[in-house]
Amino acid sequence: MTIEEEIKQGKFASEHQKMAVNIMFTSSWLNAGNISRLKPLGITPEQFNVLRILRGSHPQKLTLAEISSRMIDKSSNCTRLVEKLRVKGLVTREICAANRRQVEICVTEKGLELLKKIDEQTPAWLATLQNLSQKEATDLNRLLDKLRG
Repeated sequence: MTIEEEIKQGKFASEHQKMAVNIMFTSSWLNAGNISRLKPLGITPEQFNVLRILRGSHPQKLTLAEISSRMIDKSSNCTRLVEKLRVKGLVTREICAANRRQVEICVTEKGLELLKKIDEQTPAWLATLQNLSQKEATDLNRLLDKLRG
């Protein structure tokens, strides 16, 4: 379905305006699918992002600033997200021995187990994107990188 049909708008001021609306709409569509797959597991996409970042550095611990700099949504409240994950037993927080003003965060075994469950479900979620060929996906990635560049 075209963006015009999706949002019931017949005309855009320009192709660039249409592109911006289309990217925002598609982002919202992807996010809704991500929320749906993570909700039964008791986490949000933002919490998943923090866990994914921590797994990528595991066993090295990261500071809040390091996690924040790697987040997909830069406006996320990293401190609040980490605290919610800590309460669920998915991460640990420790005062840094070298700098007591810093907190170091690490994913727990329970967090790694949850990430494995998510990994097992990921192919089904990505299947919704298979209407693009490998080349089209590569081209789209290149174009999105160029847009932000």
